[in-house]
Amino acid sequence: MARLFSLASVSEADLARLRTEQPRAFAASRTTVALRCVVAVLAVAWLVTVLVWFDITPARVWNGLGGIGKIVVQMIPPRPGDQWEDILKGLAESVAMAFFGTFMAMLVAVPLGFLGSRNVVVNTLAHFSIRRVFDGLRGMDQLIWALAFVRAVGLGPLAGVLAIFAAEVAVLAKLFAEAIENADPRQTDAITATGGSAVMRVRFGLLPQVMPVMIAQFLYQFESNVRSASILGVVGAGGIGLQIAERIKVRYWDEVLFIILLIMATVAALDWLSSRIRRRLIGL
Repeated sequence: MARLFSLASVSEADLARLRTEQPRAFAASRTTVALRCVVAVLAVAWLVTVLVWFDITPARVWNGLGGIGKIVVQMIPPRPGDQWEDILKGLAESVAMAFFGTFMAMLVAVPLGFLGSRNVVVNTLAHFSIRRVFDGLRGMDQLIWALAFVRAVGLGPLAGVLAIFAAEVAVLAKLFAEAIENADPRQTDAITATGGSAVMRVRFGLLPQVMPVMIAQFLYQFESNVRSASILGVVGAGGIGLQIAERIKVRYWDEVLFIILLIMATVAALDWLSSRIRRRLIGL
């Protein structure tokens, strides 16, 4: 049993013995100190390299803060301007693009999620290959997809819908696959024990368990994509982003702030609505 010492009863001999038995409790070893110094030097070198590479200087930072301050002053008070109809139409386009693109992605992601789950597709090579396809598709941002689809189908909301669909299908498929893998196997085992087929195991054993998670993930991604759809218009993919880009070009900063506040209010309203839907349908 380890000996217990009070502060007053510890002698110099006890301290010397403890230092010999547990040297790391009193001070770091020379190897640890050297390693920490190397890591600190590398961190400082990396920081300096980044600052030089990106040409980040105090003068540029100070001038940038001054420019931001001037923009903030010009933003207040926010005003809608004379093009109310265009702003509301662009906002409605962004919400519709986000919902349609996310909904189509969910429809495709559901079967892909089952294919990408380890407890449905038990073949290791097939599971690994499908998951790597998901990773590859998730590696491209919506803005990159939007640039590609604008060139393919032309300007307008269709390019935005396709960009959201292409970017979200792999994200939802991965989330769905992980939810399916975490499902309770006892329900599927019970269906198997009664002679149920593989389709019945998926339909009655897995799907009822993961459907609440799928609905919650769809609603969350829809809210997130409303914000993303606001940017896609900058590259010509429709939505409120075009209205923001036009006003930034002519420096109507007060109208830009009004549109930003309108987007924030819309996202907040959608978040409240989606939380009500989750509570009503799945009790979350």
